Formats: sequence, C-alpha cells, structure tokens
Amino acid sequence: MSHHQVFNARVKWLQKERAAADAASSREAEYVRDEVARRLVERLLDIRRTWPLALDLGAHACNVARALVRPDPDPDPGFLGPGAPQQPGPISERIGRLIAAESSPTLLWRDAELPLYRPEEEQEGAEEKKGEKLEGGKLDLVREVLASDETLPWDASTFDLVLSSLHLHWTNDLPGVLAQINHILKPDCAFVGAMLGGDTLFELRTSLQLAEQERRGGVSPHVSPLADVRDVGGLLQRAGFTMLTVDVDDLVVDYPDSFALMRDLQAMGEANAVLGREAAGLRRDVLLAADAIYRELHGNPDGTIPATFRTIYMIGWKVGGDQPKPLPRGSGQVNLKDILENK
Repeated sequence: MSHHQVFNARVKWLQKERAAADAASSREAEYVRDEVARRLVERLLDIRRTWPLALDLGAHACNVARALVRPDPDPDPGFLGPGAPQQPGPISERIGRLIAAESSPTLLWRDAELPLYRPEEEQEGAEEKKGEKLEGGKLDLVREVLASDETLPWDASTFDLVLSSLHLHWTNDLPGVLAQINHILKPDCAFVGAMLGGDTLFELRTSLQLAEQERRGGVSPHVSPLADVRDVGGLLQRAGFTMLTVDVDDLVVDYPDSFALMRDLQAMGEANAVLGREAAGLRRDVLLAADAIYRELHGNPDGTIPATFRTIYMIGWKVGGDQPKPLPRGSGQVNLKDILENK
C-alpha cells in the first residue's frame, strides 16, 4: 500500500467492471488502447530475443495479445542472426507463453470467446498487399485475475519480459510497482511499458476548469493527475532499471463534441477516479459551457474537437552480468563538438 493515495482503487475497479459489462460499447471504445498496444509491441521489433514466459500487466481485454498476433509490420527473416530460428511472422512467434493479468475479471474475459486475430482489423494492410490474405499468429495465452493492481504475486526472476499498456497511470504507488516489476524479471530482461502522462486531454481539462470557474466560481478535479515524462526516467532508475529508453507520442482523436469524448472515456473505464471527486458529477449547465469553450479554444475547422492522448513509452532492463555498462563520467577521449564541426 502506498503512503500517498491519489486514486480510489475500488472506484476504478467498478468503472472497468461496469464498462466491460456492456461488451458492444466497450469494444467500440477500444481504439486508443488498441493503437497504443500496437505501438508498444512494435518496439519489440528492435529487441533481438525470444521470450519463453512474458507478462502483460494490466491487460484490460488482452489488447497487447491482439497486437502480438498481428502480421509482423517489418518482417526480417534473418532477424535473430545466422543459425537461429527465422522469425518473419508475427511477434507472438517469439513468445512461448503470455500471462495476461488484470484485476477486472469482466474486462479480462470479455473477448475470451473471440479469436485474438480478427482479419477485419487489417483491411488497410490487406489493400496494400492487393488482396493477399493476411494470417495472424498463434499465442499461448493464460488469463489471470489480480487481487490487487499494486501487489504482484509472482516470485523473483520469473519472467523473461514484462509488458504494460495504459495501466500504470492509475497506480498510486508507481515507484513500488516498478520495483516489483524489476523484482519479477529475470536478470538482463526487459520491461516495456506505455502509460498516459503529461498533457493528456489538456483540451478537456482546460475547458472544464474554465466552465466551472465561470458557472460555479471554483474548480474541482475532473481529469486525473498524470506523471510527466521528465519523472519517468528517474522512477525507472530508482526501481533498479538500467539502459533506459523513454519517449513520448501524441495520439490525437477527433470527436463530434465533448459529450462523445466523455462517453467513450466512460466506455473505456477511463473516467475520473481521483479521491475526493464529486460523486454526483457535473451539472448540465457546466457541461454545456465546457463544450462551448472547448470548441472556441480548440475546435477544428470542420466542427469536430480534438482530444490529445499523450503516451509515455518506456523500456528498462534489469541488471544482468553481461550487459554493456556506460564508461565513468569524464572518461571520454573524443569531443562531440569536434565531431559535429568536422561534418
């Protein structure tokens, strides 16, 4: 349990359960999670390894698993080097078993009866291949319900790879969970994660604040606080990770109005879960004012409104004996300025 509680874990669990109970609406609102999962999985293309046992922490409805079985966007038959098994297919062929762990059983099992790979999701790729039939990969997938999002039940050095997509931004004790991820990884193995952060939904945030100030004379929290990209590297290092990579990617989605955006956030299970939030929700006059302000400040010429989902992607490696280590500070023999001037 963290010392400082920001989010109400029980409320967040109920939001995901209720959202997943309406399976049709929940699936329609999966577009952000699906796209971020695809971009997360693509980062595995640069890691020349196979993973006998992998963990998807905060799996939701197994979005990462669906991304893993998609046809490889950048096939390279010689990827693992001479003499190694060739891996031109989906990334799932490089994973022995994936454990999808999620605290909401309704969300985790929502699509259990559906195939992971759905060809209709690859129509754009099929057109590029001029009608060629695209084949998805197979995956040994095990679903596991977590008793708590912040207590990981596995033993030390269990996993060859840990993935987490759009889960960690609801964590109260982020440093503690990152340390636990490091603990359950085998030496010289990687954690690859993605979380919302920074200026995510800044358009909605500013519009609601201005509308409340105008109509009520005060402001209450309606969009959850998020970690900044500048903090993530320090948190990973504090958790014991090395060879860090952190980058930011903005996903901008257009909506007909702010009401459609808020409906989809609710269908995703991504509604506000901050402790002390108003249980009754916003008054209609505040919502109408916020929609008008949103259009005035951020609206598109075609009448739609943009919503920015800023995603922080991170890769960290557990310390291992054969890893390359940086030289001590000040030991460099070549001046970078000289190299740049000689170009």
